[in-house]
Amino acid sequence: MVRQSKHVGTLSAFILQTAKTRSPGCGGNGEKQMGHYPQVITVTSGKGGVGKTNIAVNLACRLGEKARVILLDADLGLANVDVLLGVTPPHELSQLFSDGVRLEDILFPTPFGFSILPTASGLESIVELSTGQKLELLNAMDSIADSTDYLIVDTGAGINTNVLYFCMAARQRLLVVTPEPTSLTDAYALIKVLHIKHGIDTFRVCINMAPDVKTAKQIFGRLCDACDQFLTGVSLDLSGIIPFDAEVRRAVMNQKPFLRFSPSCAASAALRSMAAAVPQWGGPSRDDGNIKFFWKKFLFR
Repeated sequence: MVRQSKHVGTLSAFILQTAKTRSPGCGGNGEKQMGHYPQVITVTSGKGGVGKTNIAVNLACRLGEKARVILLDADLGLANVDVLLGVTPPHELSQLFSDGVRLEDILFPTPFGFSILPTASGLESIVELSTGQKLELLNAMDSIADSTDYLIVDTGAGINTNVLYFCMAARQRLLVVTPEPTSLTDAYALIKVLHIKHGIDTFRVCINMAPDVKTAKQIFGRLCDACDQFLTGVSLDLSGIIPFDAEVRRAVMNQKPFLRFSPSCAASAALRSMAAAVPQWGGPSRDDGNIKFFWKKFLFR
């Protein structure tokens, strides 16, 4: 199980400390949860093909075993959470106004312990709603807050506007990276844009499809080095290492979360370790990081 540690001083100093202590953390806020407010977590990536959606689905699956979880499929144009799970939700979020569908009708319970909030290609139209409709949507989202512990947002890949705003609105950002050089480069590009243009300075990192722990830590170290050299005040935290596992592909082909398809495989064990730390990531306050605050920041940007 990966052990986390807090970042003190510069990233360079911390990387040196990491080499000595074998601790993978680079950052972390150590905050304690304050009351019960649903936490919003975006799962994002600098490029496609890194397993971002699969991580989001399985994180929702694991957290859903002990908590109430909603997964928002916000990958515009490439929304495929339903495909990964082998389900067909009858409604999507844009129908809340155009078709008179209630939010409760749009929420789709999966057989894996969590619900989906499908958006398909309708999310862009939601941004164009009138002020009154946006307020109505906020109230609708607020109505489900009491029955939700986590809202996990599966964003698109890259640095397009919607990805950036979803990352800005959430309390926690989990950046999925693979050992491929292009994945590392694009992950840094996403961090750079969010930090320089939008003031975001804390990120959690999940190294996916890692051949081994040593390689994963090296990849994370390179990302820290890049941030240390070219950015100021960025804090990274290595929150998970998911090994390359043939069972993951088999699970995708069978349209099931790998946690359920092959619960004893290496990827499932690593995902459970990462999910176990989520309650200690730092919960939202009354006015920051909860569901209504998330949608308010996204809709009234």
